[in-house]
Amino acid sequence: MPAAHVSRVRALYRRILLLHRALPPDLKALGDQYVKDEFRRHKAAGPAEARRFLQEWEAYAVALWQQANENSQNSTEKACFGAALSEEKLHDFRDEQIGQLQELMQEATKPNRQFSITESGKPKC
Repeated sequence: MPAAHVSRVRALYRRILLLHRALPPDLKALGDQYVKDEFRRHKAAGPAEARRFLQEWEAYAVALWQQANENSQNSTEKACFGAALSEEKLHDFRDEQIGQLQELMQEATKPNRQFSITESGKPKC
């Protein structure tokens, strides 16, 4: 892999972990572990898959940055993070990815969390 690509991946990885600091502690821990696992899992991805992987994680970083900023400006309201996945996006997933998504949802919706995940179009805060 070219050095520029490796540098870009590392910078994105660090940026996401820094953005996770804005999350509630239990969501931060879950997100950090998921990011670490996913980046490790895609270390040997081919060029097309690596490009798509980076695009999706860059979009995630932008969305998280926007949500963190909105939450900091509305400090009197409960913090709200997340976004619904469209049917179109779900159809793009492989069976393995659907399984990972199911596991992530189960972990994220365990009792005693500081956040909730809903199936509606907008996150419930």
